[in-house]
Amino acid sequence: MRVLLVEDDTLLGDGIHTGLAQHGAAIDWVKSGKAAELALEANRYDAMILDLNIPQGDGLTVLQNLRTSGSTLPVLILTARDTIADRVKGLDSGADDYMTKPFDLTELDARLRALIRRSKGRAAPELRHGDLIINPASLTVTRNNEIIPLSRREFALLHILLENMNKVLSRERLEESLYAWKDEVESNAVEVHIHRLRKKLGSDLIRTIRGVGYIIDKAP
Repeated sequence: MRVLLVEDDTLLGDGIHTGLAQHGAAIDWVKSGKAAELALEANRYDAMILDLNIPQGDGLTVLQNLRTSGSTLPVLILTARDTIADRVKGLDSGADDYMTKPFDLTELDARLRALIRRSKGRAAPELRHGDLIINPASLTVTRNNEIIPLSRREFALLHILLENMNKVLSRERLEESLYAWKDEVESNAVEVHIHRLRKKLGSDLIRTIRGVGYIIDKAP
């Protein structure tokens, strides 16, 4: 998943960025309302973590502008504002979830996964394709109850293809989901990950649509 983090506290933002990246997320981190709106205009995200007390436009303004534009992007407010009135205002302004600081990183990660899962119209926490099971919480992939070891990027690539089963995703679309701004991306990175997934999971799981992209068909 690719997440926009809007947080002006450098120490806290660095901790969130590092922790979620270790859980497989690609994180773009900005520190102001203006930077957040520019990022939202230029990039595709699976979710946004939004602090309310940020410079150059407070978080509620960013949220309200996002919803006015018609975006349904899942938004989790993460803030020190902890009164009931603050929670109600945040949720009524269009947030999908609301957490207060201090917080537990594992809970933040779980709430993000739940928001994204629901935004995709999926109820089950696991993704299945025949005897293949992918568990985003534990970052594990099993086939016939046997764990298949994957790298973080291989897991993320398999995840997005299974989330969009029966849809062709272009290389550019896959790169958007796999890599944050500061990541170095080789020109053939997606092709390399696809090749490795085929070696580990079988050559027939991921189909190449020449000149278009890649697809995982629904299991028969």
